Amino acid sequence: MRLIFAGTPEFARVALEQLHTAGHEIVLVLSQPDRPAGRGMKLQASAVKQFALQNGIPVAQPRSLRLDGKYPEDAAATRDAIEAAQADAMVVAAYGLILPQWVLDAPPLGCFNIHASLLPRWRGAAPIHRAIETGDPETGVTIMQMDAGLDTGDMLLVKTLPITKTDTTASLHDQLAELGGRMMVEALQLAASGGLKPVPQPAEGITYAHKIEKHEAAIDWAQPAALIAQRIRAFNPFPGASAVMKGETLKIWSAGVQAGTPPLGTEHGSILAVAPDGIDVAAINSIVKIAELQRPGGKRLRVADFLRGFDLHPGMVFEKHGS
Repeated sequence: MRLIFAGTPEFARVALEQLHTAGHEIVLVLSQPDRPAGRGMKLQASAVKQFALQNGIPVAQPRSLRLDGKYPEDAAATRDAIEAAQADAMVVAAYGLILPQWVLDAPPLGCFNIHASLLPRWRGAAPIHRAIETGDPETGVTIMQMDAGLDTGDMLLVKTLPITKTDTTASLHDQLAELGGRMMVEALQLAASGGLKPVPQPAEGITYAHKIEKHEAAIDWAQPAALIAQRIRAFNPFPGASAVMKGETLKIWSAGVQAGTPPLGTEHGSILAVAPDGIDVAAINSIVKIAELQRPGGKRLRVADFLRGFDLHPGMVFEKHGS
């Protein structure tokens, strides 16, 4: 098929590469404008744009697609490019801009979305993070026919993926990106033969995966250890769960639940035990075992290596953020 692809981060690049490899003709790529990144905060092209340029695919980077919005000239130029592309369909994956109705109506087969959750659970911006944070036993990918709502369109293809006790957002992202790309190739094959069967989303079980905010990174030790461990995995790699000790904000990259409970009256956030394989910290009626930490400007280190440069011992208490 002749396709327009709209996406921005690595998750979308994986799908774009699989569509390209499968032999589809990508006639236009839409991606977010270049953003400052890295230590020097230099403008950097998105992963999708980089792949498109490497493969000679035209790229448009509108700031908005609303013809009556703040950047009508961007929207008008993009409309002309979409019309000139004469694509059969548009594939959308983690693009980051709302598609108005004129975009949804432009390709004859409409717009297909690769969404990293089992809709209608976790509609919205951060489905991978929220599934891990909440302790969902499984997730997956839904290929959806887009409509004007937020991830509300009919489901075309759904496949599940278990969430293990060691999965982080980083590891689950990579698995879902590969799965989503393969499923989109399959969905287009079905679309070409008229084999797609749209299924409306259930009215029950709708949840929203709100965008991750940096302030969520602060660990609240007055929570159960299982929830804290889930949040640490969910916020790896972004924004990185954090805790304050001796005035330094430490990133906590890996942790689990240690058997047992803290002694009665122990302050939440108190260090109970320190060993090369982990640091036991008191949570609410439970114990968190930290396995990997990072000092500001330092490297991610397992506990045994971290302790060589940062003294921790039982009785010390992680400080409250902002105190």
